[in-house]
Amino acid sequence: MTRLALIAHDEKKDDLIEFAQAHEDQLLEAEFIATGTTGGRLQAETSLSVECKESGPLGGDLQIGGEVAEGLVDGIIFLRDPLRAQPHEPDISALMRICDVHDTPLATNLASAECLLKGVLTD
Repeated sequence: MTRLALIAHDEKKDDLIEFAQAHEDQLLEAEFIATGTTGGRLQAETSLSVECKESGPLGGDLQIGGEVAEGLVDGIIFLRDPLRAQPHEPDISALMRICDVHDTPLATNLASAECLLKGVLTD
């Protein structure tokens, strides 16, 4: 089964929830991991089952990066806020780098998230 990671900065969490709700039927075909608050919201506001890691600033991005390095993640949707500095920017950079190293699809906006779904999930 396809395993996806879902992450969103605070200003993008509503966008990710709306995206998940709009694609819920398609997303039910996959397994999910997510950073803390994002995962909690996804579980509360959709019918998706989500394995929650720590929040991003507390190491959740690195936990997901570790799973990418182990080959346990098929793709990541990470809705980043490009207009705000993040206190854990080194962790975000490390996650993006490990996706590049392991050739793991990484969507950082809604348009690329649409493409990622089409590429990793079957209809």
